[in-house]
Amino acid sequence: MPPLPVTFAEDVVNLPGRAQFEAFIDEHRGALNRCLDGLTEEQARRSLVPSQTTLLGLVKHATFLEKVWFDEAVTGRSRAEIGIPEASGDSFVLHDSDTIATVQQAHREACESSRHATSSLGLDDKVYGYRLGPLPLSWVYLHVLRELAQHGGHADILREQMDGATGA
Repeated sequence: MPPLPVTFAEDVVNLPGRAQFEAFIDEHRGALNRCLDGLTEEQARRSLVPSQTTLLGLVKHATFLEKVWFDEAVTGRSRAEIGIPEASGDSFVLHDSDTIATVQQAHREACESSRHATSSLGLDDKVYGYRLGPLPLSWVYLHVLRELAQHGGHADILREQMDGATGA
């Protein structure tokens, strides 16, 4: 996997808070999407841990996260309307139609939709569609960043186990 960009470089550290959030989120989005680069379909589906977590499943789950936090939470649409599972754990389940190309593309499209959904919101603006009740966009950004960093770490470990590649 290619090295991560340095988001705390001088061109990011002096930007407004929202731009910093978005730079870090985009860094982790990209890194997670790229964890599949150079793999075979079998490798992407390979389970190396008892939980059945796979690299392909992690990216598919990241697409689910985007849709929960930037569609459901922002628009108030139900998960059924969005076309995503009710339970988070079900978002890791792979189907025959899930390939590296389709999962990466779905993830990229979800990220673009997320950027669009929040483009008119400020960090203090509330989103109302998630079951926890009204949440400020800053909280949503922090939560998504935490999730992406966690799953990116999982992806780094799985990829290193598979072929020795590391994110650094």
